[in-house]
Amino acid sequence: MKTHYYLGWFSNLFPESLGRVLQMDITDRKSLVMISSNPSIYEDDGATERSWLDQAGIMFNEYHLINYRVQKEDAQKLIHNASVVFLLGGNILKQNGFLKEYALSDLIKKSSAVVMGASAGAINMSAKWLCSKNFGDKVEVSSVYDGIGLDNFSVLSHFDLENNMELVQSELSPLSEEMNVYASNKDCAVRVKGDKIDIFGNVYLISHSEIQKLDETI
Repeated sequence: MKTHYYLGWFSNLFPESLGRVLQMDITDRKSLVMISSNPSIYEDDGATERSWLDQAGIMFNEYHLINYRVQKEDAQKLIHNASVVFLLGGNILKQNGFLKEYALSDLIKKSSAVVMGASAGAINMSAKWLCSKNFGDKVEVSSVYDGIGLDNFSVLSHFDLENNMELVQSELSPLSEEMNVYASNKDCAVRVKGDKIDIFGNVYLISHSEIQKLDETI
């Protein structure tokens, strides 16, 4: 049963209830493979995200980071053998381009690994996402990008929803006519396991231009 975690950004550590669910889901701990969102930058990349797992007591035999230091063919082998694939937070557009350049998206979709993404990584896991300067993206014209497409919905992750609810609703309304959009701030998670979707933190569903806050289930 495939398991996907669309995370916001955790200010400190994974809260205890989320950590417990992750402990149950991540049973194979041979190899953690992290995918950079800024693959030209090598210093401390992934250190924060790895610390969340460490503090939750989820350790791996091997740790790998995929960036431009790793050859394309080697990166693909790492994905093939991964227990967990973690798409790191940071630059959404750079990560999106890197996934295409290294032909990783289909491999991640076919993988039996638990797939996780934080902030930018969560957005790139989704089927489609809106790139907009109103969301902090460095573009002049808004456009919709294809993500990996692990699940048939869109994600806006780690954005200040509470102070920008009208903006979020108006920006995402057109896309929400095509598919559901899950919008969350930091310290949040959307967990998909098989056909079941679980919610942690303040997560909103935008569907057919209507927005509603979802009940927590974790």
